[in-house]
Amino acid sequence: MKPLTISDDNFENEVLKSDQPVLIDFWATWCGPCRAIAPIVEELASEYDGMVKFGKLDVDNNQDTAIKYGVRSIPTLLVFKNGQVKERIVGAVPKTQIVQKLLSVI
Repeated sequence: MKPLTISDDNFENEVLKSDQPVLIDFWATWCGPCRAIAPIVEELASEYDGMVKFGKLDVDNNQDTAIKYGVRSIPTLLVFKNGQVKERIVGAVPKTQIVQKLLSVI
């Protein structure tokens, strides 16, 4: 299962109105640490398919959402549940740290 492409336009429907927790990877094509964490996000999308929805939001093309949620450095992973941010992970962190945050909201 690949992460969904999230944009300013579909953010509300795909993330805020989701009936399951959602992890959004705020990233950019020029960001080295973003490229480093991308395979981890893809692995987790497969491992937690059906339990958590995963998405990627390009901050260069979707600045409104990034600004609204205070994303100042990338990669930033936000975990939403019931339309609210429950966890924030900044930087290229180990998979175990992301899993720990995910498990706290499932």
